[in-house]
Amino acid sequence: MPHKYAIEIIYSDEDEGFIAVVPELPGCSAFGVTEEEALRDVKVAVSLWLEAAREEGSVIPEPAGRSGSGISCREKGTAS
Repeated sequence: MPHKYAIEIIYSDEDEGFIAVVPELPGCSAFGVTEEEALRDVKVAVSLWLEAAREEGSVIPEPAGRSGSGISCREKGTAS
């Protein structure tokens, strides 16, 4: 099932790869050598984050409903 959380993908020179972050889900992120790999892996991370939150009885934030695809890409240290 697709999730509607915004995903930010940034390139990190330091890590020499892409970091995908879901700002609405604290600690939810993934790394990939390519943007596609980071995106694929962060989608798995979102599912695992939500599953763990349900099991723990934690509050799950509603997606903010940002416009567009919900995915943004930028270089680390630059404005989006």
